[in-house]
Parts: sequence; structure tokens; C-alpha cells
Amino acid sequence: MKKIIALFVLMAAVTFIAPFSGAQMCDQQAKIAGAHIIPPYVSDGQTYRAFVTAGQTAEFKATFFAGTTYRIAGATGDADGNLIYSVYSVDPNTGDRALIFTNSQHNNAPYWDFKVTTTVEVSIEASLNPASGKESGCAVLLIGFKQ
Repeated sequence: MKKIIALFVLMAAVTFIAPFSGAQMCDQQAKIAGAHIIPPYVSDGQTYRAFVTAGQTAEFKATFFAGTTYRIAGATGDADGNLIYSVYSVDPNTGDRALIFTNSQHNNAPYWDFKVTTTVEVSIEASLNPASGKESGCAVLLIGFKQ
């Protein structure tokens, strides 16, 4: 009987507590990334989140509108520089992609600003920095625009 009760308690803990700790982990990453979305930038109101493991890539889609300056900020782990992200323009007719920016060419910068002259569909890929030694984590991206 004690084994059944212990098993029930363990199942309840996994069911009710584990999702909150995962959400809290992503919330911490969002706070780190959010520290870079400061005036004159305003958040687009979205939090792009994905749980990734080493070697895995998360993909997020967005539209950048002509004449606007955007800031992308990303985080995973407890410090800047642990997330590698790349921004690709996507041709809506063919699906062809062209690399616009990757922070891996800029010391894994935690944020970067983009001014677009024409409206463009973008795909943003995010992955863990292999040098961080992390096997998994919550990848969080925030997009802000200049007012």
C-alpha cells in the first residue's frame, strides 16, 4: 500500500509541479531577453519560446514591415551569449531563404537591430551555443520595434 501511495505522490508531483518549473525556466529567459527591449523599442507583444536540446533548432516566423527598425533579443541559460540565432528572409512564392544575419558572426550578441526597407517575411532559427555545455534549455526570442 505504501508503494502505491508513493507512486501516486510521485505522479502528482510530475503532473502538477513539473510544468510550472518549465514555465518558470522560460520566464527567466524572457526576463533576460526583455532587458534588451528598452525604449525607444517596444515589444511586439509576442514571446517566442521553444524547448531545445543540443543540436536541435527552433524556428519562429515573423513579418518585418517596410520602414521599421526592429530589435531581436534572445536568451537561453542564465547569461547572454548562450543562444545562437539566425534571421532569414523567406520568399513567399518559392519558400527560398536568404541569410540576413546570424549572431554567431558577432560574438553571439544577445540582441541586434534591423532596419528594413521593404516588407519581408522572416524565419528566425535559434539553437543552443555548443560552447555553453548545455544539453537542453528554453530558447526565448523577443522582437521589438522602434517607436
